[in-house]
Amino acid sequence: MKKFVAVAGNIGVGKSTLVTLLCERMGWQPFYEPVTENPYLADFYRDMRAWSFQSQIFFLTKRLRSHRQLVDHPTSVIQDRSVYEDAQIFARNLYLRGLMDERDYLTYCELYTVLTEFLPPPDLVVYLRASVPTLLNRITHRGRDYERKIAPEYLSQLNELYEAWIGGFNLCPVLTIPADDLDYVAHTTHLDLVVSKIQEKLTGKEEVVFDPEEVAHLN
Repeated sequence: MKKFVAVAGNIGVGKSTLVTLLCERMGWQPFYEPVTENPYLADFYRDMRAWSFQSQIFFLTKRLRSHRQLVDHPTSVIQDRSVYEDAQIFARNLYLRGLMDERDYLTYCELYTVLTEFLPPPDLVVYLRASVPTLLNRITHRGRDYERKIAPEYLSQLNELYEAWIGGFNLCPVLTIPADDLDYVAHTTHLDLVVSKIQEKLTGKEEVVFDPEEVAHLN
C-alpha cells in the first residue's frame, strides 16, 4: 500500500540526509525541497518587510503544488520538509520578528488554511528534534557558505516555533526522533532503529517512542 511520509525539522537537523537514507533502505521515492528561483527574493533581501508577504506566497504556492504531486504519485514517497512548516514556522517567524505586518500575515494564514483543507495529509510526519548546539555543529560540517551566518538565537527561535507546532499538530500521526542522540549517518544501527520505528508507526501502532536506554545501548 502506498505511503506518504514527510520529514520535518529545523535548519541543519538532517532532513535531506534522512530522506535519502530512508529511500535507499525502503525503495521509496524521495522528494526534496523544490529548487525554484523565487522572483521576489532579491526584493525581499533588499526590504524584507515590504516583500515578505509576496515571497512567502510564492513559496507556499510551490509547496502546495509539490504536496499535491506527492499525494498523486503512484508509489510510496518521502518528502523533505512539509507545507505546514512554511506557514507555521517560517511565515510566523517573519511576523513575530516584525518583518510581515499583521494584515498580510492574517491574509496569508487564511489562504494557507483554506488551501490545506483540500489537501490529504501525509500518513506520517517524522519530526527531527535537535538542540541548537547540534544544529550549529551539523551546519558547520556541511559547509554551506550561506548558512555560516545563521545566529544561534535564530535557530533557537525556530526551535520554539517547531515545538509549538508539533505539539498541536493532529492532521496525521507524528514520530519524534531525538536527533541529538542518534547519528544515522555514522551508525547503521541508529538507522535500523529509525526505520523500525517508522514502520511500526505506519502500521497504526499508537505508542511508538525512542526509549533513552534503547538508544544508549546502540552507541
